[in-house]
Amino acid sequence: MTDSLRTVYPTVPAQVDYRLTDTGASLTHLVKALADWSLTHRPAIAESRHQYDELHPDNDIR
Repeated sequence: MTDSLRTVYPTVPAQVDYRLTDTGASLTHLVKALADWSLTHRPAIAESRHQYDELHPDNDIR
């Protein structure tokens, strides 16, 4: 079972449409809530990242 539907049309150039299934669409409110939370807490997240980077200067993940 997938959470998206793919429709291919026999055109040149090829055209493909994607859309969420009902199961996938049922998650959109959760994804939006997470995005809203991250925007609200953006300054604190950035500060935490900065503090971590200061304490771990050899960390290559940025």
